[in-house]
Amino acid sequence: MADEPILLGVPVGCGGARPGCEGGPGALRAAGVAAAIGARTDLGDVPRPAARVVRHPNPAIRGLGEAAAWIEAVGDAALGACRGGRPVFLGGDHLMSAGTVTGVARHAAERGRPLFVLWIDAHPDFHDLASTRTGNLHGTSLAYATGAAGFAPHLPPPAAPVLAERVSVVAARSVDPAERAAVARRGVEVRGVADASGAVARLLGRVADAGGLLHVSLDADALDPREAPGVGTPVPGGLSMAQARGIAATLGESGLVTSLDLAEVNPALDQGGRTARAMVELAAAALGRHAARREAA
Repeated sequence: MADEPILLGVPVGCGGARPGCEGGPGALRAAGVAAAIGARTDLGDVPRPAARVVRHPNPAIRGLGEAAAWIEAVGDAALGACRGGRPVFLGGDHLMSAGTVTGVARHAAERGRPLFVLWIDAHPDFHDLASTRTGNLHGTSLAYATGAAGFAPHLPPPAAPVLAERVSVVAARSVDPAERAAVARRGVEVRGVADASGAVARLLGRVADAGGLLHVSLDADALDPREAPGVGTPVPGGLSMAQARGIAATLGESGLVTSLDLAEVNPALDQGGRTARAMVELAAAALGRHAARREAA
């Protein structure tokens, strides 16, 4: 069935400075994601591609050749997953979304539907290769997916860039000056924790009015570190689980989510699987599974 959830693991671990996110897909599976979202199909993990030789003058950047190979491989796999159902991509650090979003965007273009992106994250991930000071490529993924300048010829250009004005970032609380200037210039809505629910409601209205597809990219560090300790770039003051549940329930009740990323779960940093379990709970709600259970009760 076209609307049936299906799983695809994206074990990307080269986008950040701390190892461990490559184990995220396994941690999410162990936390029961398939049963929670009602997925009967698991496509396994995208195989690790061979790294390329890619160099950039920014000395902070690491692993660019590996990132380029992952983006292409994940984009192709994501496109295939979209053709088979409603994909839930199990990450992997947030570099995964440079591939998942571009693959979903190709699917939307094939169907002649506008794609909207809800990016739930402590960071907007809107650096380009020149502006990143840390060299962490998971901080460039949204800029890349929207076709921002500053990536060619080092990374393959996205075949169907997402229009920046169709992107909403919520729960952001760590925005570098270069990112702040870039999102303002491109027209990306960026809201903090206090404004997150309102921003989500506004985006859902736009998706419904346009007859669009909606990709939700949920980064575990959108949650407060006290709720989700298993992340590599924690930022205090994040969403409480109560706030996150409310947002996820709104998404689920809308019935508009057509694809979903679960990013930045790092089992090497987690405490007894708390972060993975929280992400699984939110995924189920965002896909309407909790609403379906209430109706069946």
